[in-house]
Amino acid sequence: MDSLRVRAARPDELTALQRIEVASGELFRAIGMVAIADMPPLPLDALARFQRAGRAWVAVDPADAPAAFAVVDPLDGAAHVQQLSVRPDFARRRIGRTLLDHVGAWAGGRGLPALTLTTFQAVPWNAPYYARCGFRPLAPAELTPGLAALLAAEAALGLDPAARVAMRRPTP
Repeated sequence: MDSLRVRAARPDELTALQRIEVASGELFRAIGMVAIADMPPLPLDALARFQRAGRAWVAVDPADAPAAFAVVDPLDGAAHVQQLSVRPDFARRRIGRTLLDHVGAWAGGRGLPALTLTTFQAVPWNAPYYARCGFRPLAPAELTPGLAALLAAEAALGLDPAARVAMRRPTP
């Protein structure tokens, strides 16, 4: 991970987190998913809620500037990764995996048995990436009520349900 480290996000970094999310979303444009690339980032009030609750982390460069972030919500007794974004100029350095490992240790330390997330099945830096990080896709019968509701909400926003998957990874 070079010389990056993970720490709690600070209130003064929330607009930087939005910029990271927008920049990382640009990758979708290159594969024809323009609507996804054009989606707005998490609103500042949502990011502030994560930050105040102690569920927002950043991977920072040697100058202490955020290069990536993760935010988590409790969902059905697990820690749900609401967003994980890495600045494109920091991609392919294991930063996302390091953040996931940090979040997993945090969740495990609080007695939460797993991390969950929803993502695109076929996008290389989505489900295939998360599978390499220890997540497994959940069959429809394995969906918790919260994950099922989240996938339904994503479909209502226009995301193709056939392209989406919920995944789970045990915590340490």
